[in-house]
Amino acid sequence: MADRQLLNVRTEFVERVSKPLISGLLDDLLAQGVLNLQEVDEVQDRYVVRTDKARCLIDCVRLKGSRASQIFIDSLRKRDGVLAKQLGLAAESGPRDVQLPAPNIEVPTGHPISIQGQQWIQQCSLSEYRHIRDTEGDQIYPIHLPRETRTRRALLICNIEFEHLSRRNGAEVDVVGMTKLLEGLGYVVDTHYNLTSQGMATVMKDFADREEHWTSDSTFLVFMSHGLRAGLCGTKSKDETTDILSLDTIYQKFNNQNCRALLGKPKVVIIQACRGGKRGSVLVSDSADPAAPAPGSADAFPEGLEAEGIREVHLESDFATLHASTPDTLSWRSTEKGTIFIQVLIEQFRNHACDSNLQEIFRKVQRAFEKFPRQLPSLERTTLLRKFYLFPGH
Repeated sequence: MADRQLLNVRTEFVERVSKPLISGLLDDLLAQGVLNLQEVDEVQDRYVVRTDKARCLIDCVRLKGSRASQIFIDSLRKRDGVLAKQLGLAAESGPRDVQLPAPNIEVPTGHPISIQGQQWIQQCSLSEYRHIRDTEGDQIYPIHLPRETRTRRALLICNIEFEHLSRRNGAEVDVVGMTKLLEGLGYVVDTHYNLTSQGMATVMKDFADREEHWTSDSTFLVFMSHGLRAGLCGTKSKDETTDILSLDTIYQKFNNQNCRALLGKPKVVIIQACRGGKRGSVLVSDSADPAAPAPGSADAFPEGLEAEGIREVHLESDFATLHASTPDTLSWRSTEKGTIFIQVLIEQFRNHACDSNLQEIFRKVQRAFEKFPRQLPSLERTTLLRKFYLFPGH
């Protein structure tokens, strides 16, 4: 389906497309009735930054369905065949060169779709923003750059298809919902599907090395897969010892030694996976096992040694991690609506990011499970040194 093709190339399109090409595509789409004049003005006039224009355009088209998306692809081929070929959308090209086929993505029902997702998230008013900034002072993580020049990036890895484990039906809904949430909060989302543990480690390293982190103020790292107490299952996993990504790998890839660009900036880790337990309910478990039941001292800085530009910092800091469940327990997923955890998390961010800091939002997520004794999200390995406000709209 053409709309799924656009979703697969969305990130690359946003990064590569030029402003003149955006204008040409808008002319074509208006002439063929895919977009109306109001939608064209939305892209051209509301957004100044090129990447925002591109993101607005491709999302507006792909959410209209396969026919509109195919017209978009045909127009792109005519106006810039080189870019179309680079994206794997040229008429003569076959499927894109990916490790495994991307899943079928459907937009979840029940929530209104808005371009960029910002109207979908309650915005922080200017008065509230100033009040929090003035009263909290240096107790909050600063926003270093204006929204127009910030380059927030988020990483989302979702494993749905496995060689030996069951398919995670409903996970597609979680991907759409989390993507929409993160984009509404100002992040460009790098999405990857169906990776082995080594593939996940490679993707994380590449993401940690992105130059955009230097001009960003934070990042989100979202992982969705089958899981065990030992970690996250890769697509070739079949038991507790094969193709398992240790959770320590996440923190190693993004600690202050290996990811200097995010030093002193919040790194929010969201993990949707089981951590053990047994299957058995009308909902589908994310368990991969069908039958499963003090800081160390740092090296001392050499006494008497002084060097310009050298300072000692924590090896690991500014992380906040929320697991879908407590250790050894299940996380529950509906085959139609996605996981309960991701549904609740999205709703709490939508309604409370405007005036609550991250840890307050996490507590609201946990409280939402108070009357659902089968599962309780767990806040772990959190090393935030300040309060992290997302300030949607600023």
